[in-house]
Amino acid sequence: MEPRRPALLVLVRHAESARNQAKKGSVYFADDAARQVVRGVPDHLIDLTADGHKQAAQTGHAIRDRFGVFDYVYTSGYARTVQTAEGILGAYTPQEREQMRLRTNIFVRERDPGFAYDMTTAEAEAAFPWLNEYWQTFGGFMARPPGGESLADVTGRVHTFLDTLFRDRPGQKIMVVTHGGTLRCFRFLLERWDYQRAQRWPAGQTPANCGVTTYRLAASGEQLELEDYNRVYWTVGSATDGI
Repeated sequence: MEPRRPALLVLVRHAESARNQAKKGSVYFADDAARQVVRGVPDHLIDLTADGHKQAAQTGHAIRDRFGVFDYVYTSGYARTVQTAEGILGAYTPQEREQMRLRTNIFVRERDPGFAYDMTTAEAEAAFPWLNEYWQTFGGFMARPPGGESLADVTGRVHTFLDTLFRDRPGQKIMVVTHGGTLRCFRFLLERWDYQRAQRWPAGQTPANCGVTTYRLAASGEQLELEDYNRVYWTVGSATDGI
C-alpha cells in the first residue's frame, strides 16, 4: 500500500529565546527591568540567547545521528525558529544539507499574543481586570488573549499545514521547527485529543526549548503515531516556558 502520510515527522520547539530568558516562564514580565532587553522587539524578530544557540547545535548532532537526512525542514520564519534550524543543520555536512529543502511556513508560527505582549503583570491586570475570570471560564485552549489568538485558532492553521504535508510529502522525512503553543496544536490533531485534554499541558509535559517530538508512520500507512515526546539532547542552560 502506498503511504498516505510522511514516513517521519520530527517536531522541534525552538531553542531558548531572549524573551524566554527575560520572562522566566511567566505569562507577563515581572517588572519593567525584566522587559528592557526585548521591549519593542516584535515577536517574529526575537533572537536566541547564547545558550539557545548552543542548545540548537547540541540537538543537531543528536538529530543527525538518530534520523539522518530529512527531505524537508520547515520553520515558522520567526527568527528564533530559523536560528534553531540553522544550529541543528550545522551538524550536517554540506553534501547532506544540499539534499534537504528548507522552507518557511506561516501556518506553524506561534499564536498571536495580542495587546499584552510587552506588558508587566501589574499592567496587564490593570488593563484587563476581567481577564483571569474569562480565562478560567473558557480555559487555555479556547480563550483568546486580548487582541490575539486562542490555541483553537492556531489549530486551524496547523490543520491546513498537516493537510498539505499529507498531500505533498507522503513517505518523506520531515522536520518542523516551531513553537511551544503550536506543538500543543500538533498533538491535539495528530493524537486526537479532546478539548478537555488540550486545556493545559499535562503535568511535566510542557515542551522544553529544543525538545524533540517524533511521529512515525504506522504499518497501515494511514496514521502518524507518537514515538517520542519532548526528548532533550542538550546540556546547557535551562528549559523555559512561553513563546
